[in-house]
Amino acid sequence: MSVASNSSLREQQHPLIRQLADSIERIWHQHLDLSPYNLPAELGYVEGKLEGEKLTIENCCYQTTQFRKLHMELAKVGSMLDILHCVMFPRTEYDLPMFGCDLVGGRGQISAAIADLSPLHLNGSLPSSYNTDLGALPELNFSQPRDLPEWGEIFSEFCIFIRPGSPEEEKMFLGRVENFLEIHCQNAVTAKPVQAETANKLLQGQLNYCTKQQQNDKTRRVLEKAFGSDWAEYYMTTVLFDIPS
Repeated sequence: MSVASNSSLREQQHPLIRQLADSIERIWHQHLDLSPYNLPAELGYVEGKLEGEKLTIENCCYQTTQFRKLHMELAKVGSMLDILHCVMFPRTEYDLPMFGCDLVGGRGQISAAIADLSPLHLNGSLPSSYNTDLGALPELNFSQPRDLPEWGEIFSEFCIFIRPGSPEEEKMFLGRVENFLEIHCQNAVTAKPVQAETANKLLQGQLNYCTKQQQNDKTRRVLEKAFGSDWAEYYMTTVLFDIPS
């Protein structure tokens, strides 16, 4: 495994991944007051081998008043696999859901595209302003919806999980993720800190979200094959879904 800091995967990846990565960064910079979030130095850029192919992982992280971590990961395995993974972790003193988005593709096709604003209230409810804003978005119909994993009860009714069937559907998905991000950032910057009792409930919700996401066997298997089980566990619990302190 080697470490560097000057590579950009984005130009080598599927066009939808490039476009979504650009949109995420643009909307973050437009709405939020970003400051650096320091990952362990060896985890910003990582190279390894998977089934004889070069595996490259590139991480970008920020923090803000409202979010303890904004994380975007780009990963590539030779010509076999392109990945974008993004999560916005709210600080528990703000009543905000979890934004999460993943794109997985290979050999020129996106096989999985998921995005959601997931509730942190254990009763599954989003803040009322989110219900209003998300409910006002036009309904989208995709030709190839996908089934959520067994642990998918963490997602909201607005979650999209699809295999895009055409360039038009890729564009629809990109537009809806941009909608989610705009709504999320606009609500975040007007949010007020909550009482300690509510903050503790939001902490429990974030613990539940991260614990369930750590059960993603597909992600863990890829990391274990490339770097071993100890490193995979370290990466999943330090970078991908760390537990808030």
